[in-house]
Amino acid sequence: MNKSAMLKLDVESYTVAAQEVLESLETGPEGLRDEEASRRLQEYGSNRLPAPRRRSATMRFLVQFHNILIYILLITAIITAILGHWVDSGVIAAVVIINAVIGFFQEGKAERALDAIQGMLSPQCMVVRNGRRRVMAAEALVPGDVVFLQSGDKVPADLRLFSVKELRIDEALLTGESAPVGKTGEPVSSGAPLGERFGMAYSGTLVTSGQGSGVVTATGANTELGRINAMLAEVQLLTTPLLRQMEVFGRWLSFTIVVIAGLTMIFGILVRELSLAETFLAAVGMAVAAIPEGLPAILTITLAIGVQRMARRNAIIRRLPAVETLGSVTTICSDKTGTLTRNEMTVATVALSERMIEVTGVGYDPHGALCDGDQSFTGEDEPDLLELARAALLCNDAELEEKAGQWTINGDPTEGALVVLAAKVGLEETRQRREFPRTDTIPFESEHRFMATLHHDHAGHGFIYVKGAPERLLGMCARQRHEGDDVPINIEHWHQQVEALAQRGQRVLAIAFGTARPEQKTVDFHHVETGLTLLGLVGIIDPPREEAVRSVALCQSAGIRVKMITGDHAATARAIGAQLGIGDGRASMTGPELDGLADEVLLERAQAVDVFARTSPENKLRLVKALQQAGHIVAMTGDGVNDAPALKRADVGVAMGQKGTEVSKEAAEIVLADDNFSSIVEAVKEGRTIHDNLKKSILFILPTNGGQAGAIIAAIVFGFVLPITAVQILWVNMVTAVTLALSLAFEPPEENVMERPPRDPREPLLSPFLIWRITFVSLILVAGTVGMFQWELHRDVPLESARVAAVNTLVMGQIFYLFSVRHLTSPSYTPSGLAGNPIAVIAVGVIVLLQLLFTYAPPMEHFFGTAPIDGQAWIRILGVGMVIFVVVEFEKFVLRQNERSASSRGTLPSQSSR
Repeated sequence: MNKSAMLKLDVESYTVAAQEVLESLETGPEGLRDEEASRRLQEYGSNRLPAPRRRSATMRFLVQFHNILIYILLITAIITAILGHWVDSGVIAAVVIINAVIGFFQEGKAERALDAIQGMLSPQCMVVRNGRRRVMAAEALVPGDVVFLQSGDKVPADLRLFSVKELRIDEALLTGESAPVGKTGEPVSSGAPLGERFGMAYSGTLVTSGQGSGVVTATGANTELGRINAMLAEVQLLTTPLLRQMEVFGRWLSFTIVVIAGLTMIFGILVRELSLAETFLAAVGMAVAAIPEGLPAILTITLAIGVQRMARRNAIIRRLPAVETLGSVTTICSDKTGTLTRNEMTVATVALSERMIEVTGVGYDPHGALCDGDQSFTGEDEPDLLELARAALLCNDAELEEKAGQWTINGDPTEGALVVLAAKVGLEETRQRREFPRTDTIPFESEHRFMATLHHDHAGHGFIYVKGAPERLLGMCARQRHEGDDVPINIEHWHQQVEALAQRGQRVLAIAFGTARPEQKTVDFHHVETGLTLLGLVGIIDPPREEAVRSVALCQSAGIRVKMITGDHAATARAIGAQLGIGDGRASMTGPELDGLADEVLLERAQAVDVFARTSPENKLRLVKALQQAGHIVAMTGDGVNDAPALKRADVGVAMGQKGTEVSKEAAEIVLADDNFSSIVEAVKEGRTIHDNLKKSILFILPTNGGQAGAIIAAIVFGFVLPITAVQILWVNMVTAVTLALSLAFEPPEENVMERPPRDPREPLLSPFLIWRITFVSLILVAGTVGMFQWELHRDVPLESARVAAVNTLVMGQIFYLFSVRHLTSPSYTPSGLAGNPIAVIAVGVIVLLQLLFTYAPPMEHFFGTAPIDGQAWIRILGVGMVIFVVVEFEKFVLRQNERSASSRGTLPSQSSR
């Protein structure tokens, strides 16, 4: 036996008989001898996942500074230090360091996800060695060891089961489906989805009931859990659209500033014949004016405000840039159970011999109606339904309970759905169990696929109730209940009913009845194998969340495609998808079908199909990659370990906070506190709002810098004294960034925020429209600032007062422009445009106070070279600000007219440019 043979066996062991696996591994039910186990431990290594290779903490920290915008900030800090402005230099440096610290901690996210997977392994297990059971460390397990499992155990390695007794295992962390899987030990066909490999128990899963024994077929990195761990380690994190755009913007901005500063120096020396020192200081002043040192802080603060808003909507952000990325999402790949559905099994249909009854109400709330078409009735109106509901209630181990106004189930969710059905029909649980006490039980086992209970009423009559898989019970029934009588069973009719319920995506259970002698105290298999009376069928479904239906429709109106990727059966997935408005109710693909597709075919199918069932971790990861390759920005939801690779790869990974594993939460950028799809949609809306507000902030900040730099360039070109000094430029940048620009982060959503299509992720941060607006407003601010400066000089006021007037003109122009920029093209002279953002009004009050201190406070004269100005100057300053507002509003009016004209001609420009 060699290692390659072992790996091949691990892939195919579920397809062959357990005895064949034992023989291949040269072992038996008595387990390995200690000597052989030691030898195999040397060969295969310990049963633990390999530790990933990681960068040192120092290198992770230094990498955070490798960004063009950070370089610009560092240069700015150095320049301001050279100019002697240590406070400003320290503030800029602090911004750089804070950003680096945040990035340092966020980069550890993937490493924590890997650590969380390590914690999924069982520390101890019950092993058979030398023919005797013993408790030992799971790390010492080797292929060929025999492991004994019982309720509450965590499976320590991948096992091929050879002995089971009522064994049920929760495999949600690998399959995503919350219902425990009954194990049989029987082989299944090659290529069966992991959730249908009934003869296997996988490392990290949890035994919920029963007992079993299995032989270890894979340990450590060779297990299913190890394979996912390897996938997670290999998945490359993608940078967000915003960060990609900021990187391009930073390169463009730095190049532009350097070129303009160089041209300014050359022009000053060659044309104006200024000294090198004078032109250098002017160029430095221009560079300081042009660099938006407040932009990174505004970016971070805007995202942080978005994080707080999303937290109120049950979306917890773990990685700051993910806030904005949500606004770019074009496709949401969602899990089904608990996210799009309630994760509360509900009886939706009851099929009797002569009618199909619809049951209203969802979840475990025992209130609902019974309907047949337009007819509504009670259980007393339909004796056959009443008897079926009683059988479903009594052949049942679940209990319905109300806690703090919430209805919950103690026991199996499917059995809980039957208890709720009985309550809707009108049966009181406690009374029924008291009147018809249980005498004996045949518990449900995967091998026989039914449960039977023996009951006696207080008159001594005995009867048996049976529930189970219809394909099993139909063979056990000779008669059927029909309008109170027992008549010969019509097998063909019931097969048609089973098919009809399955087409609705419902899980079908059959309910049957048998008689027992008064003295009978036990129920055995021979009592129920033949001669039963079929009472009917129930169709059970995990119903869609009502809010999820609305949210899917909202996504589609917003141009976002919603895809369901689930571990459930294809028929169920299609039916739920149709109810949610996902897909057409017919088209779907399964994991095994995806496995056989070439990458180029998968690229086409991933975009065309919206419902994917029985998917594996590889399927989910391939689907995400294919959608990204096609240019989509993908949000992926998940809750299990099997979802972690796709969550990490997606542009936005969204984990479930309530039922999600720690691995999925660590791999994701966002955690939903309520596991609700509608929270994702609200987060997308918030993400779009954040991007709009960032765009408005940039559209506000850059003209400010353009106006300052333009004023200095104009002074050099036209040969007059600088209208504003470098230190005064820093003052304007500092006060406007932390007041006016920051107020834009609090802007409410635009009215059409979820009616427009997602923005193209390839769209540059500055579209042609934004470049025009920045240039246009910059020129207006330059004209107003320089014009005011020259006007004051012609009044023979001191140079210092003329500069203070220029500074106040620049700031006042920004105040008036702030209200215009709140709406990019719609008018801002409405009540909502002027007062719709209370934070902006407060910011204006703060900036006015600061400018009065700047102008008249004696200490400012020392620090900034200021001097008082008179009332006439203030009137002219307010007039310039009003002119700027009117001019920008007129420009917006012209744009709206052009847009209407283009719309009437059918040539409406893309909204993405707006």
